Amino acid sequence: MPNRRPLFNTIVIHRFYTKWFPTDGAGAPSLSHYVLSNYERWEKEIELWQQPVLQDASLPDWYKSALFNELYFVADGGSVWFLADEAENLAIDDPRLEYGHFAYLEGHEYRMYNTYDVHFYASFALALLWPKLQLVLQRDFCDSICEENVTRRSHLYDGKVTHRKVKNSVPHDLGDPDEEPYLLINAYPIHDVSDWRDLNLKFVLQCYRDYHLFKDDDYLRTMWPNSRVVMEKALEWDSDGDGLIENGGFPDQTYDSWVMKGPSAYCGSLWLAALFCISKMADLVGETGVAARYRAILEKAKQAFQKKLWNGQYYNFDCSGTPHSKAIMSDQLCGHWYLRACGITEDVFPAVNVKTALNTIFNFNVMQFRNGTMGAVNGMMPDGRVDDITIQSEEVWTGVVYGLAATMIHEGMIDEAFKTAGGIYHTVYNRIGLGFETPEALYAEKHYRAIGYMRPLSIWAMQHAWEQRKHFVDQ
Repeated sequence: MPNRRPLFNTIVIHRFYTKWFPTDGAGAPSLSHYVLSNYERWEKEIELWQQPVLQDASLPDWYKSALFNELYFVADGGSVWFLADEAENLAIDDPRLEYGHFAYLEGHEYRMYNTYDVHFYASFALALLWPKLQLVLQRDFCDSICEENVTRRSHLYDGKVTHRKVKNSVPHDLGDPDEEPYLLINAYPIHDVSDWRDLNLKFVLQCYRDYHLFKDDDYLRTMWPNSRVVMEKALEWDSDGDGLIENGGFPDQTYDSWVMKGPSAYCGSLWLAALFCISKMADLVGETGVAARYRAILEKAKQAFQKKLWNGQYYNFDCSGTPHSKAIMSDQLCGHWYLRACGITEDVFPAVNVKTALNTIFNFNVMQFRNGTMGAVNGMMPDGRVDDITIQSEEVWTGVVYGLAATMIHEGMIDEAFKTAGGIYHTVYNRIGLGFETPEALYAEKHYRAIGYMRPLSIWAMQHAWEQRKHFVDQ
């Protein structure tokens, strides 16, 4: 249908193709005629676009299949693309006037648009293939940061009653399709996401990553003010003044059943990376004093991260002091991954630590889990047992594995990268027959969770790492 009306909204939303075709049912014949007249050309152009990957003899065949097939979710993820409305009063240079709004669901069973902590992983597909859609999605989140919704609601995790949207925070999502997306944001009902440690940092990292890819100065200047706002908010989570933020002792990040307490490898790595990127952004917009301040915080944070979390072989899961704080988390270098994806060669994380941690993850989370045939389990104890503190520590997250493999490619661990990621493909496509509905999570035996999920689009981060590495080698 060319138009969509949200359940509780009187505003009619026009799908993006009505930019060229009528907004009523009478446009169906002309739209059909256009498709039937052009589909053969589109098929040829798609084949031509795929050739550089298909002809690359250095890439395994399974990877070529997974890379293109995972794109099913961009179209099949409950996606909507619609025109901007005049009532939005957008500035004349706002890209949404030309490219509209784009939204896709977290998953077939997780009914929230543009779930941001997950899109952080999946965004490489949009940024590399549909960059304008990534830009308008980012603009929508940027606009939402300073919004607030004082409607009070009780959260499922602990019964805590909070406001639906708190000012100066990146929202978890842009709404439920059965409510009023873009107007009623933060449909996620489980935790108070205004205190999640990762959302603000992931906004800053995506802003800088996008600038690195697109070299769009206007985009950077637009994103700068609210990037600084959310970083200042995040500084409130550094309670002891050592430059490093602490987790709050509840699931306050994308692993929303896995509790982190005190400094953690996951959020700490994101924080260090975000500090580096915000200082670079400050330099680019001429805020040299602000850049110097963030660099000073970064230097303190680096020392604290090393002292509190590095154990000689990997970064500890967190500083809770429990036996599970020593878990080997497969996603512990998430911040480093994004820095390398941004073309940053400076060692925010010591190079020897990165290589040692990646080898530890490969030897434990990959090779000691199902004999290396299922990717990397999220949490592994140093004695070789899967961390059973929570359901999510026992899972393999398909999209996280692709991000881990991208990190390995950036670090020259090519064989390990494709061994790790190959376990996902062979499990999903060959063993359990869930191609074109890749789950978020896999279990060692007979089960999976969250079918048809956004995060595995992160496989395009592997392709980005591959092409970036080839570029450096060729130079």
